[in-house]
Amino acid sequence: MSTSIPLPGQHRPPDSATPAVEPDSVESEVDALLNRLPGDRDAPMDLDLQAQILERAHDVLVNALSSVDRT
Repeated sequence: MSTSIPLPGQHRPPDSATPAVEPDSVESEVDALLNRLPGDRDAPMDLDLQAQILERAHDVLVNALSSVDRT
């Protein structure tokens, strides 16, 4: 059986007040979040904190995609 896959933003109610997406702004925000994660030579970070940072980066990307989908 085949089920349809929803498009980005389809699960969210339309919002005419959603600002236009600026790709540079989205990229900058995600980069800033990911730069908070430890590198190979850094001390380990608490996994809960890592998960929070990655979840926030994910939310930024999902919001950007859903905003683009509505325009």
